[in-house]
Amino acid sequence: MNSNGLRTVFLMTLVAVLVMFVGHLVAGTSGMVIAFVVATAMNFFSYWKSDKMVLKMYNAQPVDRQSHPGLYRMMEELARNADLPMPALYIIPQQQPNAFATGRNPEHSAVAFTRGILETLDEEELRGVAAHELAHIKNRDILTSTVVATVVSALSMLAQFAYFIPMGDRDRGNPLVTLIVLITAPLAAMLLKAAISRTREYEADREGARISGNPQQLASALQRIQKAAKQIPMNVSESAMRSTSHMFPVNPFSGKRLMSLFSTHPDTEDRVERLMEMGRTGTF
Repeated sequence: MNSNGLRTVFLMTLVAVLVMFVGHLVAGTSGMVIAFVVATAMNFFSYWKSDKMVLKMYNAQPVDRQSHPGLYRMMEELARNADLPMPALYIIPQQQPNAFATGRNPEHSAVAFTRGILETLDEEELRGVAAHELAHIKNRDILTSTVVATVVSALSMLAQFAYFIPMGDRDRGNPLVTLIVLITAPLAAMLLKAAISRTREYEADREGARISGNPQQLASALQRIQKAAKQIPMNVSESAMRSTSHMFPVNPFSGKRLMSLFSTHPDTEDRVERLMEMGRTGTF
């Protein structure tokens, strides 16, 4: 099993342990048993269906060769360069330029582009972004990303569900400890998401440069997307905002003050500088 496979197993185990722990705090032994059943179902869902959940969050619509021939041809070429199967393609009806990849493995993968990125970037810049997303697929980051999205959503929901349980039913735990855990669990999940995502982005930048053959393409695209993310909002739910920001090449919610405290991406200027250096030296 490669490092990303081990990371995914760790995250799924973490989901089970945290959900059971919080379940015990909230409702004692019975709560832990119920939480175990929920965690098992959640892990099954994360592996098989989390990509569909993320695409649904953004109302992504499938496209094909007939509806978007230029985009389809470009992705076919880049997928051949990366020695990958052709991913399914989706369009997100949002004006902010951005994109993400998802799926459980290269054979069951998808790349989604916002309408705004197709209208804003030129062909070379779009090629750089597409290669970056294919790099995530090639590096098998995509399952990790979607599992992380599920972890963050699940731990955030636990805090909300706890308020519906009467304090008298929490007979096995200290109410103060329960309150602290319910507050800190979602924060811990967001920190985990940030730590995993930053290292992935640097490697996907480098691998994407190899796939496209030109690091400057992505460097130019990142600068445009970064600027647009601060000016054009991504109109999605708070849940989607919390759980999926790490999946995009540039944080689509970077204009939100709270989200900046839990940055899931390395500094864009640093990424651009590294990409430009790759181009100058040919080391990619």
